[in-house]
Amino acid sequence: MQNKGKYYLTTAIAYTSGKPHIGNTYEAILADAIVRYKRADGYDVHFQTGSDEHGQKIESRAIEAGCDSPKEFVDQVSGVIKDIWNKVGTSYDRFIRTTDDDHVKQVQKIFKKFYDQGDIYKGSYKGKYCTECEAFYTDSQLKDGKCPVCGGDVHESEEEAYFFKMSNYTQKLIDYINEHPEFIQPESRKNEMMNNFLLPGVQDLCVSRTSFKWGIPVDFDDKHVVYVWLDALANYITGIGYDVDGNSSEEFKKYWPADLHLIGKDILRFHTIYWPIFLMALGLPMPKQIFGHPWLLQGGEKMSKSKGNVIYADDLVDLFGVDAVRYFVLHEMPFDNDGTITWELMVERFNSDLANTLGNLVSRTIAMSNKYFDGVVEDKGANEPVDDDLKSVVTGTYKVVEEKMDELRVADSLTEIFNLFKRCNKYIDETEPWVLAKDDSKKDRLATVLYNLTESIMIGVSLLAPFMPETATKTAENFNTQLRSFDSLSSFGAYPNGNKVSAEPVMLFARKDMETVLKQTAEITEKQKNEFFESQEKAAVNLDKAGRTQDADKIRDNLKKLRGDAGSSDEEAIDIEPKAEIAYDDFAAMQFQVGEVIKCEAVPKSKKLLCSQIKVGSKTLQIVSGIHKYYEPEDMVGKKVMVLVNLKPAKLAGVTSEGMILCAEDAEGNLSLMVPEKKMPSGAEIC
Repeated sequence: MQNKGKYYLTTAIAYTSGKPHIGNTYEAILADAIVRYKRADGYDVHFQTGSDEHGQKIESRAIEAGCDSPKEFVDQVSGVIKDIWNKVGTSYDRFIRTTDDDHVKQVQKIFKKFYDQGDIYKGSYKGKYCTECEAFYTDSQLKDGKCPVCGGDVHESEEEAYFFKMSNYTQKLIDYINEHPEFIQPESRKNEMMNNFLLPGVQDLCVSRTSFKWGIPVDFDDKHVVYVWLDALANYITGIGYDVDGNSSEEFKKYWPADLHLIGKDILRFHTIYWPIFLMALGLPMPKQIFGHPWLLQGGEKMSKSKGNVIYADDLVDLFGVDAVRYFVLHEMPFDNDGTITWELMVERFNSDLANTLGNLVSRTIAMSNKYFDGVVEDKGANEPVDDDLKSVVTGTYKVVEEKMDELRVADSLTEIFNLFKRCNKYIDETEPWVLAKDDSKKDRLATVLYNLTESIMIGVSLLAPFMPETATKTAENFNTQLRSFDSLSSFGAYPNGNKVSAEPVMLFARKDMETVLKQTAEITEKQKNEFFESQEKAAVNLDKAGRTQDADKIRDNLKKLRGDAGSSDEEAIDIEPKAEIAYDDFAAMQFQVGEVIKCEAVPKSKKLLCSQIKVGSKTLQIVSGIHKYYEPEDMVGKKVMVLVNLKPAKLAGVTSEGMILCAEDAEGNLSLMVPEKKMPSGAEIC
């Protein structure tokens, strides 16, 4: 394979406030798929990930956990993060921790350099601070008085601090972004950063804190610790050996600038504004691209322990296997819109795509080779026109995937590879090997068909290897051969003539029973809920011991609300005009069921209406609802809703509606979807 040069990719380092859920883990899997692909494609890759371990929130979490020090706490959590990254097959070259000595020393040097060259000055800060996000916001940036990112509380913060003069570099950054349209991707993220933050003017950034101690000390002013975001962002250069004094490692000289910073869209501001300005101040080249990926949501909602809707990667791996988890999160995430994960959707994808399209294809091909030729696979040259189309699709897939991967369209790349496998399945239907086997004169044709299938599968799984490495390796072992190099995937016929496949192949994917899986997941969810309550109770006790009774009381009040034993609600009740009484038979005539929104789009020329495709049991209904003021189409997909299914069809704005979604309405006319309190399958009757 030709050496195509270096490729340095980083993920955002995971914050050590707790165990990462599958939405956090998605980024590590996505990054791993990209770097595995690059390695196979001939690049000299360096892949860095790690854990972000300083800040006020960590200091608080350590107290809540009853640890003797924040370091004890982050040692535990960083270990959990690393274990999960390993469990999902992440092939990183360095797992950096911001408590690593080499990182700490360089951050102190970077801070001092900024101060010495006049980019940092001492002042005082007064503003709104979100402890959860470790970020300051202006009043105009708040959303309904809450943090615009996590939706949590902010508090007034006033303290002495050092500030970075962002205005020294703002125009230079604006010019750079305009001159390098590929720098921030997708383009919608670039527009957001330019219009919402850069063009209105960037305030000087607070880069130190004095209200807590868990951080890298400013070595010339011991009252201050370095602000967590300056500390964390610097890992991308410290982790490969950057030295402020000019003694950087050969690794740094080789790999910087980074080819890709892969991050979540919620931390784009820090990476596309603050980080590039820090690099300008250091006189270093910019990373080539910063990609803000979307979120993976649980049933259309952000995952939260308090909501009880968290899914963890290790639980998924235990139930489905590592490659099934990798396939799902990579395939289900659109390029620039949020993706949805549910246990039900996992089972459906597992059975249809993995067990059927791929697993069944491999097992059928090997079984027929064993049955008809004692496992020997041989091209007898008995070709027919139908073979040409198969070969064209198979040998053309690498080029298509290469184009998709160059644009980081990983989900589309997987789709193309599985289209290859689907074409193989179609080829079986076209050639009907079981019919050929009945005619001795067709023996050479049968052998050629099975060779074509084997060769096609091996090309497909060689392309699949970066995304599903265990599956690709198992498949190659089943066919008693090696995975191919990418530079051989555009030609057909490399499988060794006369090779013998495995007599007892390893099954790739056994179908899952939905009812069994949902029973298992219900047990997992209940266990997680109990563990969360126990951890919160422990946190309140530990906060009391630390003299932080106010914080302890907040946790206890929140627990009461979550458990439903908080007594009467503080929310105002409303009365509505009663309607005439009805008989039970009138009510019984209406059929209410749980439906899952699988597609939703705005109705053209209407500001109020959304058109949803809603799966109810085995059928799909099209329902038009006047809820666009309260929900965007992307918010609806994946939600479980209550549906009146036997309403007479009607046309709204020219679009047929086959039912009604139930909503609650408050005194001001605001609408809220009625959703099941507990996990319920699509089609469940509401009675």
